Amino acid sequence: CAPLISSYDPYESQIQNSLLPPSAEHYFGTDKLGRDIFTRILYGARISITMALTVVIISSGLGTLIGVISAYVGGKVDNVIMRLTDIFLAFPGIVLAIAIAGVLGGSAVNAVLAVVIVGWTKYARLARSMTLKVKQQDFLAAAITNGTRPIAMIRRHILPNIIPIIIVTAALDIGALMMELAGLSFLGFGAQPPTPEWGLMLNEGRQLIQTAPWLMIFPGLAIASVVAIFNLWGDSLRDIMDPRKAN
Repeated sequence: CAPLISSYDPYESQIQNSLLPPSAEHYFGTDKLGRDIFTRILYGARISITMALTVVIISSGLGTLIGVISAYVGGKVDNVIMRLTDIFLAFPGIVLAIAIAGVLGGSAVNAVLAVVIVGWTKYARLARSMTLKVKQQDFLAAAITNGTRPIAMIRRHILPNIIPIIIVTAALDIGALMMELAGLSFLGFGAQPPTPEWGLMLNEGRQLIQTAPWLMIFPGLAIASVVAIFNLWGDSLRDIMDPRKAN
């Protein structure tokens, strides 16, 4: 809906309007190139939120698949996968993401890829532990006795029992992942100019924070607001999907 809300072009430079303070014409002011900050935040929502959702979907899907396979197959496969997750978990997530993004090069796609490479391990661990718990249930033993194939076993009996927990965990992670991606862009490892991405906008405004504080205030408020909304939504979703509160 950004084009319906604002008529300005988020990429068009108008030097004559450089660093204008917030006004009725430019709600959040303009940057050093005369671009409307309000418009760039609107268009930046597409990029920042899409990046975070992409990371959550890929990380949770990939991690869940790996974790279920690891627990179901067991043996050497389980040992190899778990040792691999231990290697990733041995490093702070943001530090490892910065290292990977630095090797791949700065771009929005590489930032998403770096965070996915770091983030799948959490879901793999969670899916593995949940699968091991489900494998101890009587209905799974009955399905095995009836000759149910492994793929059908996973699809019909294991995934339906662990997906709600995975969804809640993913929803609670969206805010943190958005902060992580904004941090990568702020450091120059994520989206590149002139992309209107919120973390990049913070980086562009930090040198002018004393003379034009609106360059950092409004993108910062946008990040904080959306992260808070996703966190509150995740908490509500957890309350709804918690089986202990089903009654």
